[in-house]
Amino acid sequence: MTFAPEWLALRENADATARSTELVDALRETLVNRNPLTIRDLGCGTGSMGRWLAGRLGGVQHWVLHDRDPRLLGLAEASVSALENVTAETREGDLTSLKAADIAGADLVTCSALLDLLTTDEMNALAVACVEAHVPALFTLSVAGRIDIDPAEPLDAAFQDAFNAHQRRVVDGRRLLGPDAPAAAEEAFVAAGASVRTAQSPWRMHGDALQAEWLKGWVDAAVEQEPALASEASEYLRRRSTASVTVHHVDLLALPGAV
Repeated sequence: MTFAPEWLALRENADATARSTELVDALRETLVNRNPLTIRDLGCGTGSMGRWLAGRLGGVQHWVLHDRDPRLLGLAEASVSALENVTAETREGDLTSLKAADIAGADLVTCSALLDLLTTDEMNALAVACVEAHVPALFTLSVAGRIDIDPAEPLDAAFQDAFNAHQRRVVDGRRLLGPDAPAAAEEAFVAAGASVRTAQSPWRMHGDALQAEWLKGWVDAAVEQEPALASEASEYLRRRSTASVTVHHVDLLALPGAV
């Protein structure tokens, strides 16, 4: 699955505002004696995580940017390597089968809005890889499956349930975690022996361009999952376009037993 650069650009400010700085503060304490830092960014998109995190960590850094989309990798490498005291390289390919050997030597593994696209087995394997390689993980903006719309209306629950079911769909024989990703990630890291902290990282929108694009995608996915909602979709979109919307996410910091 790939994403349009335009969508990633549209969501970048909301992502940056939502991510937990408290978890970054806790992470920074564990990396204080490491310079330069080597950071592997999984599903890097256009490099928004690097643009957000590099300055908060400070020091000299080398980012290894992983993605399946060569177009996004080119954009990410250009923008991340332009940051002060940062160099970058890219790795094109599948992210669902990383092993400890693949991330050995890194000081941090990070990702943003990725875990819902993994399966339970893939999430478990990623956690084991990070812990076996003694590499901390900062995984941000995992969808929690909860949407608050103000003012509320009865159809909100129907569209939310259908969307969540769509996120848990089977794709090429893989059942995606969807909104189960935050709990699955925490469980996987704890089982692998890491200490885990989580934090809420909600988007808050009110009638802006991001809300319009997100709402359309949310409703379209719900209708794809539950075609009976199609007759309600157009009017529902119109009514909700001016509402206040909170999309709940969870950030996770996992620290191996010895880092």
